[in-house]
Amino acid sequence: MKKYKCTVCDYIYDPQAGDPDSGIKPGTAFDDIPDNWVCPTCAAKKTSFVPIEPN
Repeated sequence: MKKYKCTVCDYIYDPQAGDPDSGIKPGTAFDDIPDNWVCPTCAAKKTSFVPIEPN
């Protein structure tokens, strides 16, 4: 599963870790996160995230 980066604050959403503080369980793909989810660091909308290409 791809990681996604917030274009506002550079927070990285890692699907393996999820975002338990926001109710997103580990193993949740970015596409499966609800559209009203926001960045846990800066509260940017989900649309502010871009996929990170693996090295």
